[in-house]
Amino acid sequence: MVQLTRIYTKGGDKGSTSLGSGKRVKKHDLRVAAYGTVDEANAAIGVARLHCRGDIDAMLNRIQNDLFDLGADLCQPEDPPKKPGDYPPLRVVEAQVERLEQEIDRLNAELQPLKSFVLSGGTPAAAYLHLARTIARRAEREITALMDVEPVNPAGLRYINRLSDHLFVMARYVNDKGQADVLWVPGKNR
Repeated sequence: MVQLTRIYTKGGDKGSTSLGSGKRVKKHDLRVAAYGTVDEANAAIGVARLHCRGDIDAMLNRIQNDLFDLGADLCQPEDPPKKPGDYPPLRVVEAQVERLEQEIDRLNAELQPLKSFVLSGGTPAAAYLHLARTIARRAEREITALMDVEPVNPAGLRYINRLSDHLFVMARYVNDKGQADVLWVPGKNR
């Protein structure tokens, strides 16, 4: 269980922070950027939840918890040195990815196929879900950049990739099951 007794530690006053392994890195380290952007996506989902109810809100609640799991996963480098008494690092697992896929399929089954790209908008819930989706895509780009230099849990990458798809489908779903989608009209304002 996490227990925070102090909010500020002054440990980052010189531009570094601690990873889950205890290793100190610069605050602009790729790993820190990746889990920071995951946290940003989580915050955007929190705003979207202000406009959601029922099953959609319950899904978003689970996703927010999963995103904390992903942040914990990313802040702990793969295969850190083991010390006696250390807990195994928390890792995203394939079942979390599969749950997203099942929810995507269930929501998408009620939507008409798209005939154009969707612009962010429609209802407030949809607009905020699209915002969260774009932040999740940025997190995905940062995780893949990190993967070029350090090992990363592949299930974590699959999770964030699937999440952006989930948020897209969910945005359409809360837009009156796609009826209130704002569609791109190519060249409309030439």
